[in-house]
Amino acid sequence: MTTIPNSRLQIQNSILNNQPVTRVLLLLLLLTLAVLGMSLSLGAYPVPPVDIVKAVVGLPTLDPESPFVVVTLRLPRVLISWLVGVSLAIAGAILQGLTRNPLADPGIVGVNAGAALAAVILIVLFPTVPTIYLPLAAFGGAFVVGCLIYLLAGTGEKSPLRLVLVGVALAAIMGAFTTLILTFGQINDVTRALVWLAGSVAGKSWEQVWQLLPWIVVFVPLALLLTRELDTLQLGDLVAKGLGSRVTWQRGKLLLVSVALAGSSVAIAGTIGFVGLMAPHLARRLVGPIHKNLLPVAALIGGLLVAAADFLGRTLFSPTQLPCGLLTAALGAPYFIYLLYQRRR
Repeated sequence: MTTIPNSRLQIQNSILNNQPVTRVLLLLLLLTLAVLGMSLSLGAYPVPPVDIVKAVVGLPTLDPESPFVVVTLRLPRVLISWLVGVSLAIAGAILQGLTRNPLADPGIVGVNAGAALAAVILIVLFPTVPTIYLPLAAFGGAFVVGCLIYLLAGTGEKSPLRLVLVGVALAAIMGAFTTLILTFGQINDVTRALVWLAGSVAGKSWEQVWQLLPWIVVFVPLALLLTRELDTLQLGDLVAKGLGSRVTWQRGKLLLVSVALAGSSVAIAGTIGFVGLMAPHLARRLVGPIHKNLLPVAALIGGLLVAAADFLGRTLFSPTQLPCGLLTAALGAPYFIYLLYQRRR
């Protein structure tokens, strides 16, 4: 008797169950607005909500310092944290769909490590190069690692654990080279690279927002346009080819989108781990595996996770600030172990 792959059954069930995608999106938008509002309002210098709105739209505020605090100091940081979370979540969802592996994530499979190595090379070995080239360097590193994973681990019916093992090995190699460069670099450049590697959006300005925004504007809509191809590839290579899909070409486009989003995010905010793992999983539980629904929900969850992590890291132990990457790792590592345990059972 012919059996239907589990991913195909999930897709069919999701269509039949008609998941309440709109309600989930609205709820996530409300939660996102609440977290972003608290991030702009609370801190060492509290700002009333009315002054936040006035400062953002350019109206005079009761406190003359509010526009500087909101628009110059907090708003770029909040926007970057949210955009980075969106990018990492979509990158993770694409990798999981491409490999049909729920453990895939830009950080776990080494894509972030490749981007980090390229960025550290630029920061430490070429400190005079303008930071505007940092996203391009990180994209190049992420793309090289993505291609290596694709070639070494393969796709199709091969074991999903193989991709994780290859990715972990590549991440270790990239991490070793990163440590080597940091060991022999100048102390000022190394300090700057270490702060960046911690995964933080502290001190970000509008310059970094404009550097990240083009990557978001180009590759997030492209990812949403390729959701049908991603669903087709999840049915297996033979079925996808039977449906007329150019499997190699479609897989290459999706890989390019994933590494571009992951690489640009790492270039701006450093290595913020496990967001690309957690956000797609949570989205899949809420709206099912159809990527037309999954990607927008995962994007909002990813943005919410990083924005909330940055807010908590800034306020929990004030005046000491914790990098948001530390908090996402503290939450994501146990979640990854839980997923491994589930798959073992």
